[in-house]
Amino acid sequence: MSPPAPLILTPGDPAGIGPEIALKAAIRHPGHFVLMGDEAHLSDLCERNNFNLKFKHWNVGQDLEPSTVALHPIRWANTPVAGQPDPSNSQLVISAIETAVKFAKNNHVSAIITNPIAKSVLYAAGFSHPGHTEYLAALDNTDSTPIMMLANQFLRAVPLTIHQSLASVPGTITKKLIVERLIDIHHNLKLDFGIKAPHIAVCGLNPHAGEDGHLGQEDKLVIAPALETLKAKGINVSGPYPADTLFTPEARAQYDVAIGMYHDQALIPAKTLDFHNSVNVTLNLSFIRTSPDHGTAFDIAGTGQAKPDSLIAAIKMAAQMAENRQCAS
Repeated sequence: MSPPAPLILTPGDPAGIGPEIALKAAIRHPGHFVLMGDEAHLSDLCERNNFNLKFKHWNVGQDLEPSTVALHPIRWANTPVAGQPDPSNSQLVISAIETAVKFAKNNHVSAIITNPIAKSVLYAAGFSHPGHTEYLAALDNTDSTPIMMLANQFLRAVPLTIHQSLASVPGTITKKLIVERLIDIHHNLKLDFGIKAPHIAVCGLNPHAGEDGHLGQEDKLVIAPALETLKAKGINVSGPYPADTLFTPEARAQYDVAIGMYHDQALIPAKTLDFHNSVNVTLNLSFIRTSPDHGTAFDIAGTGQAKPDSLIAAIKMAAQMAENRQCAS
């Protein structure tokens, strides 16, 4: 079996920490990915930081060389200044994402790793999507709903509901939503993570998972029946569990992914266990996408302080997912 196609790393906002951590990742793991960026800008960063890297323009179909950084060139409209996002570069940031998706959908690359963007800066260029993930899903042009997973060596966690107020969460959680999402998660764990029979553990919404209806009815009347439906479909799912006991070392050893009912319920444990090495994975796309679990960090851009750990973890995870998906095909 031939190795998967190369990975590709989008630039994100060039005034953020994306270019710096990309170069740091290239130093630690040369020849692992194609970097999208402006060679003059990247060379200047190398000089300022004493990075000894050489760039070579990459064409579709070329193998990567361990001695050089494969570069898909972008020429920024204005030279990026660290910590000072420039709307004149926004359309190029958007175009880079579009190009990466085209490469992925045409099998020229095996996975996309995305550096962070600043949505507020992109709005001036006509960006109209709630976030990076939603834009990737729109470019994918499928009916599937993207699913956010946070993953590290200790935990995989998926929030059932994401960016919405706590007050709106109970009304959003339905049996249909739970069943559909968990079927998709089960499929993706098999396809991209190589887990033959995934065990999915589900948090309750209320304290003590509702305590048999005494602390809220949602766990008893919505979540539990949804899990029974999933079990009848042959999916190994358990719960609902009290969220305050589901993330102990002993509990985590029993399942492959934990489902939280809302954003913080799932993401706080993952980030607490391993903040710097956590990876944002988008499930349910036709292509593989991972991302470091942090933003543009304009406040420290250009200072040399940015840690590449989360990006390196995202690159490694994307490579493993690509291998798993190839083996499953």
